[in-house]
Amino acid sequence: MFKIIGSLLRQFVFYILFIAVARAIFLLYYIKDIVRDGIGFGELLSTFPHALRLDAVAASYMIIIPFFILVIQSVYSPKWLNVVNKVYTVIILSAYSLITTAELGIYGEWKTKLPAKALNYLHHPDEIYNTAPTWTFILLITVFIIQVAGSFYLYNRFFYRNLHNVKRNFIFTALFLILTPGFILIGLRGGIQEIVIVQSDAYFSKHNILNIAATNSGYNFMQSYFENRNNMDKNPFDYYDLSEAKQTVKKLYEVPKDTTIRFLKVKRPNIVFVILESWSADLLEELGGRKGIAPEMSKLASKGLLFTNIYSSSERSEQGIACLLGGFPAHPISCVTIQPDKYKRTPNLNHVLKNEGYFSSYYFGGQLIYGNMKGYVYYSGFDRITEIYDFPSDIPQGKLGVHDAWVFNRQLSEIGKDKRPFFSVIYTLSTHAPFDMPMKHRKFVDDHYQNLYLNSAFYADSVIGDFIEKAKTKDWYDNTLFVFIPDHSHDTYKKWAYPSPGYCKTFMLFYGNVLNDDFKGKTIDKLASNVDFSATLLSQMDINATQFQWSKNIMNPYTKEFAYNSFEEGIGWIRPRGYFFYDNNYKTFRSIELPDSLKAQTIKEGKSFIQVVFQDYMDL
Repeated sequence: MFKIIGSLLRQFVFYILFIAVARAIFLLYYIKDIVRDGIGFGELLSTFPHALRLDAVAASYMIIIPFFILVIQSVYSPKWLNVVNKVYTVIILSAYSLITTAELGIYGEWKTKLPAKALNYLHHPDEIYNTAPTWTFILLITVFIIQVAGSFYLYNRFFYRNLHNVKRNFIFTALFLILTPGFILIGLRGGIQEIVIVQSDAYFSKHNILNIAATNSGYNFMQSYFENRNNMDKNPFDYYDLSEAKQTVKKLYEVPKDTTIRFLKVKRPNIVFVILESWSADLLEELGGRKGIAPEMSKLASKGLLFTNIYSSSERSEQGIACLLGGFPAHPISCVTIQPDKYKRTPNLNHVLKNEGYFSSYYFGGQLIYGNMKGYVYYSGFDRITEIYDFPSDIPQGKLGVHDAWVFNRQLSEIGKDKRPFFSVIYTLSTHAPFDMPMKHRKFVDDHYQNLYLNSAFYADSVIGDFIEKAKTKDWYDNTLFVFIPDHSHDTYKKWAYPSPGYCKTFMLFYGNVLNDDFKGKTIDKLASNVDFSATLLSQMDINATQFQWSKNIMNPYTKEFAYNSFEEGIGWIRPRGYFFYDNNYKTFRSIELPDSLKAQTIKEGKSFIQVVFQDYMDL
């Protein structure tokens, strides 16, 4: 009995140590980069404890086969089963070492973990050899051999115990078979917490190399593989000749004149960027919504600049943040924010503003590991990042995290202390299911589910109103631009069909004394997407936004009007004279409202758009 349990535990510990040694090799290999970046020894060592949970997940996967072997050995234990275990171990050691050794070779160039798309290079192995210096290739092969051979020797010498003629105990076998999978399952999901562990759970440093090192290589590779296994070689939205599709999309972004109508008085304002979780246009009375849901937002709109015809590119938060900060459209099947090898190749609004001398901060009351946003936020390079774990434990929390009021108060107490202009992002939480908040009075009581959503919006709105009033007492207020944009929309009491323009309609609101007086209380009805935020803002600041190729400047009067929306099975395309939503899985239109004279061309535009966007995603 103890031999069986002991054997499984020893194998688990061995894999944990094996993974840690592979990480140490990576850090030693790039020690010059670490020293050059001024990383201290203490922070370097912190890589290992921060990596432990994700390593435990990987080790839990690795012991699944040994577990079943041990179940058999508890009732039938011939010598050859020990050989099976050792052969399996060699395969695992070889596979993991191949991944980590490959990362030693590619990190210097790619600055990322090994992605699944690297499998494409196996079609032409000679290219792998030819693109690396011979001495590097030999060194990596040597590291691989030593890592596998050395690890297996230590496994065989110190960790594995041959099992032969084990005394049978059928009661133990039954309990072992029933109970152990539960513990393994806990290991596979990274613990008993509500949100299953993801790569970015290991992120902890402002130095990307340490976050890369802390992220488990095997887990990351398999995550990348399963995200992209169906589209590694072929674009699932391959409707037209690619050059023809690119030409169609190019025409959508062409403007006869690169100009902008300015609504800002100053070129370098402080920026408070409020990302509203799941806010629909139906929450605002000004956009046809029910009166009284968001009265504070209505007050801001009466003195701000409200964009009334904005549509979300996504239906999920992890996609929405890439739309807003990266100007990269969402798309079906996958998302750039959960793949470090891809989002590092997209532009980033915070990177641009930091280059302009801005101090940046990011506030979120929940766990940043949701949707792997933590990795994306850390890569964005915010100077200060605050999430649920940075708040005192006695602060009131809901199921998902700290309530919005306390998060806004935290932001208010910290921003503006630096002499530099600031860019501060805050992500609301209360309007995400289960919509719990500390508001005792419930304003809406008619429909149960919508009651929860509408009351959470009313609460968030009241918090925003209070935040603005407090901000007015700060010396930085007069030079601050406040921006309010939902990450995506939400089902509402209007019961829009899914998908449809009404379902994905949101808004964008600019507010503050930095607005030109002529634009205060005005609306812009131009059709656009939340992806267009980055280019629109940067153009107001006279900062080149060409790297945000998918984001267009709404304030350029020559910019064409269109919005794109993605859902899990397909795309939506919205133009001033109509729209369509197309299900790519079933090759059918979920909905379509277009004049016959425009139908063919509009469908070609929308399909070309997703084809080129997804090809861009594949090529990242």
